[in-house]
Amino acid sequence: MAEHHFHLKASWPGGRNDVGEITLGDLHTKVSIPPEMEGPGVGTNPDEMLLGAAATCYIITLAAMMERSKLKKVQLTMESEGIVDVTKGIITYKKIIHRPHIVLQQDASERDCKLALKLAEKAEASCMISRAIQGNVEMELEPVIECASY
Repeated sequence: MAEHHFHLKASWPGGRNDVGEITLGDLHTKVSIPPEMEGPGVGTNPDEMLLGAAATCYIITLAAMMERSKLKKVQLTMESEGIVDVTKGIITYKKIIHRPHIVLQQDASERDCKLALKLAEKAEASCMISRAIQGNVEMELEPVIECASY
């Protein structure tokens, strides 16, 4: 069994509405509470970082699955949305929606389009971050698949 260890360093100079810093590998950024939650909104925040982890894990997993399946793409992009609910002072990360946009080569067949959709769905179930938050955060997928037009 192989284990991979990741290390993060954090510093927090004061109270709730201060601005801290984190360093993780090549990432060095300021962190604070977002303005939507009455914070200073400097740098990133845990809500964005969870969304970023889920989105990057998903798109990398999808790209790898497409590569292994020899499904040729012209472009793979994505927008993701995180929804945080605050009810009676309790903050809950409710849902993450991934909206991958897969552009296949112009000569892609109907089979290729079906495979792209299948892989888009399979990547969500296979992504390590999706599996880690499963049962706690609802995951939704809204893929768009098209053939390139020249």
